[in-house]
Amino acid sequence: MEVFFKDQLFKGAKSIWSSEDQNDDVLVAFQKFLDKNKNEHILCFFSYDLKNNIEKLTSKNSDVMKFPQIICFVPKEISNSDLIKSETADGNRINFIPKITKEKYLENIVKIKEHIQKGDFYEANYCYEWTAKTEVKNPKTIYNKLKKITEAPYGFYADLKNYNIMSASPELYIKKRGNKIYSSPIKGTQKKDKDPKKDKLLKKQLENSLKDQAENNMIVDLVRNDLSRIAKKSTVKVEELRKVYSFKNIHQMISTVSCEISENITVSEILKATFPMGSMTGAPKIRVMQCMEEYEQSKRGLYSGSFGLIYPNGDFDFNVIIRTLIYNKSNHLLSFHVGGAITNNSSPELEYEETLIKADALFKACQQ
Repeated sequence: MEVFFKDQLFKGAKSIWSSEDQNDDVLVAFQKFLDKNKNEHILCFFSYDLKNNIEKLTSKNSDVMKFPQIICFVPKEISNSDLIKSETADGNRINFIPKITKEKYLENIVKIKEHIQKGDFYEANYCYEWTAKTEVKNPKTIYNKLKKITEAPYGFYADLKNYNIMSASPELYIKKRGNKIYSSPIKGTQKKDKDPKKDKLLKKQLENSLKDQAENNMIVDLVRNDLSRIAKKSTVKVEELRKVYSFKNIHQMISTVSCEISENITVSEILKATFPMGSMTGAPKIRVMQCMEEYEQSKRGLYSGSFGLIYPNGDFDFNVIIRTLIYNKSNHLLSFHVGGAITNNSSPELEYEETLIKADALFKACQQ
């Protein structure tokens, strides 16, 4: 096993646990693993389908990747590194096929907006999957290309028993520093342009977009509500609202919400209160998650879930798994999802274009 995250390389596994191995409550078993390995570095992968355990939801959609609800392990070796050594390209041409046609996508956006107009929910994150049947012999090379294209702050590379994961996530789900919790949802995406003048206009368009401001506001309210379940009284605070950050390949509108927690709050309790992250569901959470099962063609699996690191002192960093390629070694399928927030003001055509903007770096990283 090997994971590269935040300029550190984690190799081997002194101890490992997966939800595949347990029949009791997943979060109870997860917390037992954490307690057993207290004062260690612990790497964790959370599938979006953990929602089914937290909220007693179900999903009957197809699942070609079959990622467990949780995988976590204590690494044998940790070293500092600013890059991960990659292989040479093998010349494979990777052709991705969407699980849904553009026409069907546009049709589904119209139907989702009808739900909003009827009052079923206010905002929904709707996603779809792209897959390629291929033998990926050079996952580190793909990751290094992705890292160079995006310079995403929460990206990572993982080589697990059955999977390779190449992530360019720009989004923080949740982090803990001492007795404070921070969450930084992203809602609002704009492409970048090589021409500085045009790029400045694109960034300004995102800053002034009433649609994106509304999306961001709704998710900030949702995150505030989630954090209030575990926060000390009157400590939930919006640290930053709708600030547009520029990454190497994209502009994003990001807010940050914080709270203070008691010392005895466990990681599993924090997950139970806040997972899945509101930016990947919509509002209200449970109703949207139920409804999206009808319109999405496949389970999200690790996409919309989280990867992160728990430090020996109990602090942690967990990202949102977006802009991420996942390779199943056993069936030779390479997969990624893209999506976006749908509101009453959404244009189906523009929403589709936004998914392609998000997918662009993933396509480019796979060009041999």
